[in-house]
Amino acid sequence: MSVTRSDTTGFAVHYRSAVAERGRLCAGIDPHVELLEQWGLPVDTTGLRQFADVCVDALGPVAAVIKPQVAFFEAFGAAGFAVLESVIAGCRAAGAVVLADAKRGDIGSTMQAYAHAWLDERSPLCADAVTVSPYLGFGSLSPAIDAARHGGRGVFVLARTSNPEGAGVQLATTGDRAVGQTIVDDAAEQNADGSATVGLVVGATRAHGLDLSALNGPILAPGLGAQGATAADLPEVFSGADPAWVLPASSRGVLRVGPDVAALRTAFALARDEVEAALR
Repeated sequence: MSVTRSDTTGFAVHYRSAVAERGRLCAGIDPHVELLEQWGLPVDTTGLRQFADVCVDALGPVAAVIKPQVAFFEAFGAAGFAVLESVIAGCRAAGAVVLADAKRGDIGSTMQAYAHAWLDERSPLCADAVTVSPYLGFGSLSPAIDAARHGGRGVFVLARTSNPEGAGVQLATTGDRAVGQTIVDDAAEQNADGSATVGLVVGATRAHGLDLSALNGPILAPGLGAQGATAADLPEVFSGADPAWVLPASSRGVLRVGPDVAALRTAFALARDEVEAALR
């Protein structure tokens, strides 16, 4: 059953309902060249389509949140975007919350166009949420936040990423706060209405140094599996956050067992159960 959207209930209702039913694990769909080859698929749009169809069949009915990485579809041009459209539609129809990992960020009318592409029901790329970058200023995200709030959708804002290069910007100080903390605080202010419209992206692979206690919104925590984080790390890394809002993500850690649908579902279930036990 697909999730019905409403501009009156906010993203929090949809997100919490999905997680309560299916558990706290976001399944990534990342059609890396290496994964296509490992699955015995050609590195072309035919292989991409086959990969995507298996992922939708295996993960759409069981994952609370599914995160297709847009870049790996974009690499195949217009045909890749057509496959992405089918992934988004298929996973939403299967009841998953779809988070498009696009990391869009710009200003003015350009940001409005990105908001339309990813958060407007009239767009074939419309998802339930999208990742965005605040590093042109948090205020530049207003078109996306407004569109998300209007449609009962969400935006996930990069706050503290797992790449080493990010620290130079994200941990730099402005006044008496780290830049990353200002993003957290701005997001929390947007969530004062209880809608949880604005989530964050905070890597699970290292201590992040942020106070997440007032966010009142979801925290996407990528890094489980191939990037080295484990479920056992989560309580310490996110010790100051409400565990109900922590959403660890795993992509290659699950996908590497494909292309068998049953094997993918088993790998996902094992990873989800480990997360649930760790965040209990």
